[in-house]
Amino acid sequence: MKNHNLHSVFYLLLFCCVASFQVHAQKAQASIDRDSILIGEQVIYTIEVETEMDDLVQFPEGQTFVPLEAIEGFKIDTTQLEPKLKLRKEYALTQFDSGTYTIPGQFIQINEGGISTDSLQLYVQDVVVDTTKQGLYPIKTYIEMERPFHIPKWVWWTLLLLGVAVGLFYLIQLFIQKRKEAKENIPPYQKAIQSLQQLDESPLMKERNLREYYSILTNISRRYLEDKIELRALEFTTNELIDELQRNKDAKRINIKQSTIDDFRKILERSDLAKFARSQPDVLTAKEDRKFIQSFTDEVDQGIPEPTEEELAKDEAFRAKKARRQKRIKVAIGVLAVLLIASGAVTYLIASKGYDYVRDQYFGHPSKELLEGNWVTSQYGVPPVGITTPEVLVRGNSEMTQEAEKILADAETFVSGGIYGNFHAVLSVMQFQEGVEFDLETIVEGVYDILEAEGAYNILTKEGEVNTLDGADGKLVSGNFAIENPFTKRDIKKQYKILNFAEMGAFQQLILIYDADDKYAEEISQRVINSLELRLR
Repeated sequence: MKNHNLHSVFYLLLFCCVASFQVHAQKAQASIDRDSILIGEQVIYTIEVETEMDDLVQFPEGQTFVPLEAIEGFKIDTTQLEPKLKLRKEYALTQFDSGTYTIPGQFIQINEGGISTDSLQLYVQDVVVDTTKQGLYPIKTYIEMERPFHIPKWVWWTLLLLGVAVGLFYLIQLFIQKRKEAKENIPPYQKAIQSLQQLDESPLMKERNLREYYSILTNISRRYLEDKIELRALEFTTNELIDELQRNKDAKRINIKQSTIDDFRKILERSDLAKFARSQPDVLTAKEDRKFIQSFTDEVDQGIPEPTEEELAKDEAFRAKKARRQKRIKVAIGVLAVLLIASGAVTYLIASKGYDYVRDQYFGHPSKELLEGNWVTSQYGVPPVGITTPEVLVRGNSEMTQEAEKILADAETFVSGGIYGNFHAVLSVMQFQEGVEFDLETIVEGVYDILEAEGAYNILTKEGEVNTLDGADGKLVSGNFAIENPFTKRDIKKQYKILNFAEMGAFQQLILIYDADDKYAEEISQRVINSLELRLR
């Protein structure tokens, strides 16, 4: 029993020694830079560890600080304290709910063991609004605004597909027309002979399908007569066709035997019986009728007299007229197809790039053309003002009133564009009489009157400072206003910048007015302002 107690005490002492040694060798301490923050603010949580030189230390990573949220872990800072190391790592923590929170102790792994820090408390406060210092205002009513015009995307895609469909239809029609014209260029006699040869190669005779055989056979002769002597042979009945042939024979427009017409009638009647009365001719008769149709074709082709010069001229005029009509139709279809394809392409560009991009890039924009045009650099007035503008400034009327003559020695005005245009610039240079005291602030206060005199209303104004590249300081008055379009009587929204300077013993004023929401005009105005030079002497 005693031995057991001695062993127990020995192990207890050994444990205490080891524990005492570890505590002495490794120390960890946690701290925060403040114990109270506002909601959403960050607190810096710091862990400091003292270890031996060869110890492997791993600091906590991730969201181990719950209920606080770790925003960022900073790099480890190392300080050498011979023969030990002092490691320091900081974390940015936050919390978005008010209350008192306990930051749990953090475990730092050292080699195969580790050590933990103590827990810390943090108070998170609400953001309190002092209503005695912060004025309270009623809720503003909503302003009804006109909804901008917008074309749905499906409309653009529908137009694009329609343009593609029309283009394909035109190409198909063109292909069909070309094939038709190629067939029409074959002489009627040659076309009839080719058709008869194709009929010989068909299996209709072998299959004893004489009803279909006679239908094709007589149609070959009918089409030949229609193409050769312009009879409506495909529409005529048997009697009508024979009567028309007889009239042409009697009028000597065709020279064939009467027996040939009679035999042709018999074949047409046999075909009618085969088609409508279900009569079945024999094969020998069908073969004989096939030979007759070819000899009939030969006789008709040789029996047509040569046309007179008058007939040739008339026929040529008719063909020319027909060709012109067909050409006009082709041109009309081509123009329509091009327009539809172009509209489809424009529709696609608008749908993919936007209307403003298409308008500016392909249809032009007045302000964009000014911006990309040839700019003019010049000096105006006395003392001279150097400026670069998209268009040259033209001297304007500057008649002075009697009151102005009392204080001004000279006044000059230079103008480009008009107030209703895309970009309007006015440069004024005024010299004062000797002894006249000049107050730049008074001039700035009169800007509102300047704009009202031009017909502006709903004027919004803000003041600021402006500096030129050559070191001149001045007053800037900018804002926007509306002016009535003299033709449509609708509002035109305008922006303006008025720069006022008192340099070289004179007053210089630059007024720039342009359409609101015009990005190109805004860029022009900034470029003009940046070019100003007032101290040229």
